[in-house]
Amino acid sequence: MNDLQLLSNLGVLHNGHLTRAGLLIGGKDESIREHVPGYVWTYLQMDSETSYINRLDGHQSIPIALARLTDKIMANNQLTTVEYGVFHFEYRTYPEIALREALMNAFCHADYRMGAPLLIKHYPQKLEISNPGGLIGGISPQNILHHPPVPRNPHLVDALIRLRLVNRGNLGIPRMFKYMLLEGKEPPIIEDEGDTVKITFYAGDLSVPFRSFVAEEGKKGFGLTVDNLLILQYLLRHTELDTQGAMRICQRNEAEAREILSKMEKDLGYLQQGGTGRGTYWVLHPEVHRKLSAIYKSKSSQRIEWDVAKISVLDILKKRCNDKENGLTNSEIRQMTRMDRNQVKRLMAELRTEGQVFLQGAGRGAVWICSGAVNRRQ
Repeated sequence: MNDLQLLSNLGVLHNGHLTRAGLLIGGKDESIREHVPGYVWTYLQMDSETSYINRLDGHQSIPIALARLTDKIMANNQLTTVEYGVFHFEYRTYPEIALREALMNAFCHADYRMGAPLLIKHYPQKLEISNPGGLIGGISPQNILHHPPVPRNPHLVDALIRLRLVNRGNLGIPRMFKYMLLEGKEPPIIEDEGDTVKITFYAGDLSVPFRSFVAEEGKKGFGLTVDNLLILQYLLRHTELDTQGAMRICQRNEAEAREILSKMEKDLGYLQQGGTGRGTYWVLHPEVHRKLSAIYKSKSSQRIEWDVAKISVLDILKKRCNDKENGLTNSEIRQMTRMDRNQVKRLMAELRTEGQVFLQGAGRGAVWICSGAVNRRQ
C-alpha cells in the first residue's frame, strides 16, 4: 500500500485530511509539535529520589517512541539466567511484555490537552510509568483489573488496534499483573493521583521455586490464571485468606471470589479450608507450600526456622492455657508451621523433652498442652 492507502485502512483520514490520531501514529516531529503541542514523553534514569543520571525527551510518533523507550529501559533491565533442576530460566528484572503493555496503556489514555509529559522514571529498585489525566468512566485502581476498557482517546485506540499494538479485550492490565506474578514478584501498583495515573513496578527477585511450580503445572495442563497467581502469592506472604480478602486482591465480587477459592481447593488442590461460617478461611496446602517455598537453605537458616516454629507454637499454647482454652492438635500445628506430620512429631518431641509441653488424650482428639501454664493454673 502507498501512504494514503495505509492511512485510510488505519482509519486516520477524515475527508481526505489526517486526524490527530494519524499524526500521533505516523507524523513527523515538527508536525506533532505544531498540531498536538501537549504530546511529549520523557525518560529519566534515576540514581536517587531527587537526581537522575540520564535523560531522554521526545515528540516522535507513538511507534517510534515505543521503540526508543523500550530500548532505553531494556538497556538497564538486567538479564539473569537461573538453572533449577530441569528448568533453565532467563528473566529480566522487569518482564518486557509487562513494560510494553504499561507504555501503550499510558500513550492510549494520556490527556494530551494538559501539556504534561508521559513520564518514565527508572530507579535502581523500581520503575514508574505515568501519564497525564486521571482514570475515567468509573475505573479505579480497585476495579481496573476486570473493568471494561473506557478509552480517553477512542479514535487513537481504534487505529492502534488495527496496528495490533493494543487490543479491545482489556488484556493489558491483566498481562502486567500476570508476567510479574509468574516470577514470584509483586504485581504492579496502580495509583490515580487525580491529574495523573501512575503504574509502579518493583524489581524484587525471581522466585525460582514459584516459577518452577508454574512451569510444572503448565505441563500438567493447568494454566494458572491471574486470580490463581494473586492468591498463591498472597498466601506465601500471609498466613491465611478469607473471602473478603480474595475479593479485594482479585477485584472480584463475592460469588466470583468463592468460586475461585473453591476451585483452587477442590479441583486444583492448592488450598485447604479452615474455620466455619463467616470465619471460613483458606491456607496453602502443606505440599504446595513446600513446593513454592523450597529454596536451598543452609543448615543455620533451617535451624533458625525450626527455633522460630518452636517459639510460635509455645507462645500460642501458653496463651490458650492461660485463657482456659483447648491446646493444639497435631493437625493445627501442621497448619500453623507448614510442616509435615513427621516434622511436627519431632518438633513436639523436642519441646516435651525440654519439659515445655505434654500430650493430653490419645488419637485424633489428643492435644498438646503447655506444661508451665498448667502448673500455674494448678
